[in-house]
Amino acid sequence: MEAGQADQDPGEALSELCTRYWCPVYAFVRRSGHDREAARDLTQGFFAKLLERNYVAAADRERGRFRTFLLASLKHFSANEWDRGNALKRAGGATHVRLDFDDGEAAYGQLATSGTPEDSYDRSWALRQIDNVLEHLRVEMCHAGHEVRHARLRGFLTGEGRGVRYREVADELGMSEGAVKVAVHRMRVRFGELLRREVAQTLEDRADIDQETRFAFGFT
Repeated sequence: MEAGQADQDPGEALSELCTRYWCPVYAFVRRSGHDREAARDLTQGFFAKLLERNYVAAADRERGRFRTFLLASLKHFSANEWDRGNALKRAGGATHVRLDFDDGEAAYGQLATSGTPEDSYDRSWALRQIDNVLEHLRVEMCHAGHEVRHARLRGFLTGEGRGVRYREVADELGMSEGAVKVAVHRMRVRFGELLRREVAQTLEDRADIDQETRFAFGFT
């Protein structure tokens, strides 16, 4: 997996990835029938165990997708220690993963109300990648002095701007319609570049990048 710098401690790299992608774990647990409090405890218990063991070596040996590795680890945890999740959480101490359960519950609420726990996990994973990339793009454009432009053009990228015409936005931004179309195109290109970078952080084999990128796009 390619998270972090080359000289980054493997444990820190795993913790960083877990921090970015804990919401799919929470979604899986919630869809498995647990209420908010139980899901919170079980999620914390899972990460406490994941990070206290040498699971980084196992992930590297598999040379697979971190998405697959994390789900397999979660299923192993659920099959063997689901009922002890609360005790593990209380005894495990700090997980070294920042968990904002209000954010996790809100994200879970945006998922489809049907489907398997695996479906919820996959959709949550893809949406988390998309959200990470959108935030990165926003920060980039704001740093470049294009905060207002980003705010008005973002809808063309996410689909939230359906029904809004280029001419309307061009008038608001004091740009030509053609310039707005070019700006949107550049945003889409940059979004694709950033998504590939985001996906690459969760993979060991770069040959999987295209497939995992298509996987993420499939949920947009």
